Amino acid sequence: MVKIEEGWKKALGEEFEKPYFKTLTNKVREEYRNPNYRIFPPGGKIFAAFDECPYKETKVVIIGQDPYHGYGQANGLSFSVAPGVKMPPSLVNIFKEVSQDTGAPFPKDGDLSRWAKQGVLLLNSALTVKENCAASHSGIGWEEFTDAVVDKLNKEKEGLVFILWGSHAIKKGEKIDRNKHLVLMSAHPSPLSAHRGFFGNHHFSKANDYLVKHSKSPIIW
Repeated sequence: MVKIEEGWKKALGEEFEKPYFKTLTNKVREEYRNPNYRIFPPGGKIFAAFDECPYKETKVVIIGQDPYHGYGQANGLSFSVAPGVKMPPSLVNIFKEVSQDTGAPFPKDGDLSRWAKQGVLLLNSALTVKENCAASHSGIGWEEFTDAVVDKLNKEKEGLVFILWGSHAIKKGEKIDRNKHLVLMSAHPSPLSAHRGFFGNHHFSKANDYLVKHSKSPIIW
């Protein structure tokens, strides 16, 4: 049985029963048990993005690729690290843009659970990864699951903001109904691409303007 927030459990119940998900679950369990390497995030945090942002509260979706693969970094929320963990470069760039865009001060830590608790689903495309091996759990079934998450939100909700940074996230959001939701797209915040359109994208203020227009409370970024 998948341990996940009740609203998500109800929304994704059919997904959990599908053959691919059972195969995925077995593979992931096997990986966590392997004594030869570590898998991140810690097992109890695999579904943290959903637990921190209940289904009925979801207002904004930010899509990442896969968890950070350095020791102690991944905490189950895309782009986020726990307090006390050095901020990765992409996250530093995200905060620079937040500050430029909204005037918010640069935060003391990189823990984005404060966003999640306000209705921001910080969804990675793959929810697990092998230590020091980027994208090592891509293609084992996670993408099918997270595509189903995006599809469920797209079809069952209205007035969401989907924030897609970089070609991978943009591709994942291709089927989102632009008549029902706001889709914001730009380059990825990675230092390799941030200067090609991430900086100055004003996604944080645009998201809030849209939420307010749809009678939802804005996010304190």
